[in-house]
Amino acid sequence: MNPFHYVRASDTPSAIRALTEQAAPARFLAGGTNLIDLMREGIDRPRAIVDITRLPLVGIDELPDGGVRIGAMVRNSHLAADRTIRERYPLLSQAILNGASAQLRNMATTGGNLMQRTRCYYFHDSAARCNKREPGSGCDAMDGFNRIHAILGASSHCIATHPSDMCVALAALDATVNVAGPSGTRTLALRDFHRLPGDTPEVDTNLQAGELITSVDLPGSSARLPSMYRKVRDRASYAFALVSVAAALRVENGVVRDVRLALGGVAHKPWRATTAEAVLLDHAPTPDAFVRAAEEELAAAVPRARNGFKIALAKRVIVATLSELAAGGAL
Repeated sequence: MNPFHYVRASDTPSAIRALTEQAAPARFLAGGTNLIDLMREGIDRPRAIVDITRLPLVGIDELPDGGVRIGAMVRNSHLAADRTIRERYPLLSQAILNGASAQLRNMATTGGNLMQRTRCYYFHDSAARCNKREPGSGCDAMDGFNRIHAILGASSHCIATHPSDMCVALAALDATVNVAGPSGTRTLALRDFHRLPGDTPEVDTNLQAGELITSVDLPGSSARLPSMYRKVRDRASYAFALVSVAAALRVENGVVRDVRLALGGVAHKPWRATTAEAVLLDHAPTPDAFVRAAEEELAAAVPRARNGFKIALAKRVIVATLSELAAGGAL
């Protein structure tokens, strides 16, 4: 591990100031469940670390519209167990409990979960070519062992996938991310927070230099919707998704009046399935409609040599999840 300068911040302004004053690259340290691994592997080599573990961003507070504000330093285990979250946004609780191990959930934070980097084998292998790790070097995943890689939104520079379960649920729930930085505060829609790779796969998010996530808001309009998170993986515990689906479905008088659908394990960012949503909205929730929605959403999928199975798998998981919701199987 390379030497680095360490600073402990006591509040948000001092954290932002400390980061901008340090020699680049500098990183915020929250739970450290991803950053420390990357530093140990030599993938990330910050010259400075700003410890934000003592920042007072640990609240889960109600908003005037019936929504909830989640502090960036709320631990994943605390968030999943919170009574308000379980009652109003069970989809989020389910997604968190499907991710990582109990020990990691006890350390990982809300803001850190949004910032975690891909688990692509080649990104974590310093001997491999990886445009995300070393721009312009190439991508060994293209013709390598690409079973876990992206089928949607990929580019000729990168086919890595985003690893988070929590973020897939947040995308389906229309969450927004509040950030603070040298130029003040602003809010980003969760669906716009992460980036597709394009020709700059090394840039994962739309955060600006020196910005810090302070909280995540869940809108009242997403509260108490019948919802479900389904994850397909190679083993039952502590495995990243091959395909996951976060879905919410409200049916009134035999017609879909609200539908939220996001996919994980298929793209460089949590994939909001807006095409499928448009197919279903204001139509009867029939098996044929679910199949048609899945088909249209995956029509743009581009498989590699070893991950073509993900297209059929994603379609089946979408149909199965929506069918269970339509039958009243939501938690």
